[in-house]
Amino acid sequence: MDWNTLDKALTEIVEKRNQLAAMDYSHESYDDLEEEIHDLEDDFNEKYEDVLEDQLEKIQEKLKSDTDVLLPTAYVANVYKPLLPDANGIVSYEVSGHQGVPIESEQFDKQDVRIVLIPNPARFVMLINGRQLKDLWRSR
Repeated sequence: MDWNTLDKALTEIVEKRNQLAAMDYSHESYDDLEEEIHDLEDDFNEKYEDVLEDQLEKIQEKLKSDTDVLLPTAYVANVYKPLLPDANGIVSYEVSGHQGVPIESEQFDKQDVRIVLIPNPARFVMLINGRQLKDLWRSR
């Protein structure tokens, strides 16, 4: 698996979602950008669904959750906060709030637990009560 290619594709989706989140619905390019995002997400799911779905199933098993595994792009947040670039100029991101896919597990008694997909490196992260707490899986 070429994780760098996955990260580039995921980063493009994240950056476009951030652009969309900054626009009003009435913005003249809102619909075009939204359509572009859908196309990018379709391509991403087609290319990476098998690999990421396998990781999600392992995560669900570890968390003892019977929540259905969804397409990888369902785990992409609507808004990401970019962090400072690393020594190679690569920007990573963090997520907070009620983003990602909610899961149910008796391990997290009545807490809001969600899984979100973040790039650079590609990883599934657990958010509990809106706070990013733990990487559940990392590509590298």
